[in-house]
Amino acid sequence: MITISEAGRNDIKIIQDITYKTWPITYGEILTEEQLKYMLDLFYSDEALTAQLDKKEQLFYLISDENSVLGFIGIEHNYKKEAITKIHKIYLLPETQGKGIGKSVMESIGNFALEHNSASLYLNVNRFNKALHFYEKTGFKIIDEVNIEIGNGYLMEDYVMEKRL
Repeated sequence: MITISEAGRNDIKIIQDITYKTWPITYGEILTEEQLKYMLDLFYSDEALTAQLDKKEQLFYLISDENSVLGFIGIEHNYKKEAITKIHKIYLLPETQGKGIGKSVMESIGNFALEHNSASLYLNVNRFNKALHFYEKTGFKIIDEVNIEIGNGYLMEDYVMEKRL
């Protein structure tokens, strides 16, 4: 059985461990090694995660089974003060993928969103990320294409996707 529980400061190392296991596989063929390192430092350093957890603009949750933590999500309700829940982060360990866990997690996120009066889920996905097909299979549609400058001359080249609830 999969459980989703809120993460806190004590879980930073777990979040980092999952990130460092998933990002090279997810983005290794998309981003240069330098950009990968830059983004990991920018978003997942102790300082960055502490600030994100303390501000609580994004709520972090750990995804677990009976034995271990399998992944994590970061979501934001009332995104841009609208009836939207934004999925900022969703990462599952590579060995858990393809087992229906992602679909189950997406259903849980949809339920969280409904509890917070959201009418839609939003997420950004790199235009070359293989997860794009997973999102489409779970009901997301591409609604925009964006290039987001993140410093050091790097861009996040994303699709913005929406799923109506």
